[in-house]
Amino acid sequence: MRAIVVYESMYGNTHTVAEAIGAGLGRVLDVEGTVEVVSVHDATPARLTGADLLVVGGPTHAHGMSRATTRASAVADAAKPEPPLDVDPDAEGDGLREWFDGLGDLGLRSAAFDTRVDMAAAFTGRASKGIAKRLRHHGCEVVAEPESFLVTKETHLEPHEAERAAAWGERLGALLAGSAG
Repeated sequence: MRAIVVYESMYGNTHTVAEAIGAGLGRVLDVEGTVEVVSVHDATPARLTGADLLVVGGPTHAHGMSRATTRASAVADAAKPEPPLDVDPDAEGDGLREWFDGLGDLGLRSAAFDTRVDMAAAFTGRASKGIAKRLRHHGCEVVAEPESFLVTKETHLEPHEAERAAAWGERLGALLAGSAG
């Protein structure tokens, strides 16, 4: 079985969550090389071929998936002295919206996640809902409810969110393993 986790990240939080999800998936699937965690820039259609599960996640910007303008704003915010922010090495370029626009029918089992500020979703929105919708649009079966992982207002991952992401990855892996049996 092969799972691929695709992420878009601005300040590294979504990247960290994607790595944790991949680690959780790997613990369940227990076969070397069955889980790949890749930036949206490296998630070519050819790379997705043969995957059994596609997990896609990104940061929540302006109540949904990022746009070119919100990504540019995030990079500009990182250039300010306060608060100190580091831009993820994979932050430049297109995001998930543009990536989805370049995909055809995938027909994969899938799951969606996001990172968002630790406030009620009614105030922050959830990129994962839009990601799940796009996955369905591309012929994917979404096998789990979209999941949010929380960051502080200072854009740091909340304590224990990486562990929670790994546990979610384990649950996804169990779903995948159970459906193959």
